[in-house]
Amino acid sequence: MRVVFVPEVEEDLYELIKILVEKEYLGTYPFAISYVEELIAYIQQNIHSKFKKKAPAFFERYGKDMYYITYQRNSNTTWYIFFSVIGDTYFIKYITNNHVSSQYIFSIFQ
Repeated sequence: MRVVFVPEVEEDLYELIKILVEKEYLGTYPFAISYVEELIAYIQQNIHSKFKKKAPAFFERYGKDMYYITYQRNSNTTWYIFFSVIGDTYFIKYITNNHVSSQYIFSIFQ
């Protein structure tokens, strides 16, 4: 099993570090880096074993035959990891959370 983060997702994760510090969600760069590293590690360690769900149509803009898993980081933040699977390779194509995409994610539960 392999996990591949597409370049756009890698860029978004680097940007997330900056956002977490600049918007004062997390106090320091080392803490923000650790937060993002934990998110990446969770994906790499769990994507193959978590129950995957078909992504809502809105997220097909990131690719065909998309699925998603969730990662509840704390009581306020749930991450949504969107991916496609080819053979034994998981291609991570988009990552968002309930704070950013709640209006689209809410449709998942309707």
